[in-house]
Amino acid sequence: METLEKVILVDDHDRKIGTGEKHEVHRQGSLHRAFSVIIWDSAERILLQQRSGSKYHSGGLWTNACCGHPRPGEECAAAAQRRLQQEMGFDCPLVGLGTIRYRAELDHDMIEHEIVHVFQGVHDGAIAPDPEEAQAYRWATPQDVQADAVASPERYTAWFRKYLRAKWPVMRAVPENSS
Repeated sequence: METLEKVILVDDHDRKIGTGEKHEVHRQGSLHRAFSVIIWDSAERILLQQRSGSKYHSGGLWTNACCGHPRPGEECAAAAQRRLQQEMGFDCPLVGLGTIRYRAELDHDMIEHEIVHVFQGVHDGAIAPDPEEAQAYRWATPQDVQADAVASPERYTAWFRKYLRAKWPVMRAVPENSS
């Protein structure tokens, strides 16, 4: 029997106001806490993952290295580390950059309405994505990703397009620190 995953519901100031079942929260579009991880390599490229086609929304789309939701009682930084290991099969130090808020209607009648804590890290080692999370990955310069997202926005997740428009989440802000 599948356990229902809970997410943290928040107010406009990212203060916890309760919890909700993840899929129901995304059907209703309730504001909740999330995180995203941007990974760089020493060649100044960012790591993109192509979400598994079996994901409950945005399957097959390209996005940042990993994203998700902290569990109730879990700090965003710890959740980001946990999911990076689970989704992409590696770990590296992460630095918090700040938050970004967005709301987007997605496929399968889902709505993302999140305050996202954004983290960055640097990794030059092996990558071993979980095929249930990511069906592919690639390294690309921010300029190449930006150009492709303008030419073919339907290839990218709604949140990653928001990051590209805002620019700061995909600009390198951490010192080089190879793993």
